Amino acid sequence: MHLHHPYSKTRTVVIVLAVLILMSAAAVQVRLAHAQSKAASESAVTNDELIAQFRRVEVASVSDALEQITGKRMYMSHRMQPIFTAKFAGYARTVQLKKDEGNKDPEALTGMLEAIDQGSTDSVYVMVVEDGEDIAGMGGLMGTAMAARGYAGAVIDGGVRDVAYLRKIGFPVFATGVVPSTSVHHYRFAGAQLPVLCNGVPVTPGDIVVADSDGVAVVPKAQAQAVLTLAQQMDYKEHSMYAVIEQLKSIVQAVKKFGRL
Repeated sequence: MHLHHPYSKTRTVVIVLAVLILMSAAAVQVRLAHAQSKAASESAVTNDELIAQFRRVEVASVSDALEQITGKRMYMSHRMQPIFTAKFAGYARTVQLKKDEGNKDPEALTGMLEAIDQGSTDSVYVMVVEDGEDIAGMGGLMGTAMAARGYAGAVIDGGVRDVAYLRKIGFPVFATGVVPSTSVHHYRFAGAQLPVLCNGVPVTPGDIVVADSDGVAVVPKAQAQAVLTLAQQMDYKEHSMYAVIEQLKSIVQAVKKFGRL
């Protein structure tokens, strides 16, 4: 008669339990990876939708909402002008240039170009050129690269050139002036993806930059949803007021009715 040794049975049970534990751990890892992937996907969709909604609201409403929520002026001055009528929104990708008159360094501006190549869809190129009103911070070549990479637009605290070509390819740029000059041999790359002061407004990488015919405003990323919600409410009220003003022939009564000016 064949006898089963008790030790053999115990060993079998231990092996089975070990296999089950390993299978359970593997299943948990798979579920965790799936959950992380789903969360990342949902986050990306949320970010895309956030930018899409900012594109549909007026910058004036965003500016008013920012003032109410932050208590600060977050819009750029009248000197920041578009090279053609345009409307865009996207995430700030910052670059800073510092004066270095007469430099012969062939790599002085390499970082500026690399920063462009590191951007992607919905980026907004935000450049600060030190004392750069009469220096073109960007032109047609840089604009072509940004357009090819899906940038939403560019905001230059300084000059811009090759405007005819930028208009031809339809790449929107806001700048403080149009000049034919170059930054080569006059400036040096001072950093990218760092906080900057652009035309008097603080911009941190990842902030949302909105622009239209009324100008440019900057929305701190942490307050983006609150600003968007209030701006949408303001837009709705203002757009509703036009017909009421025409009907009543009175802006005073319309303002009393909607509580918005």
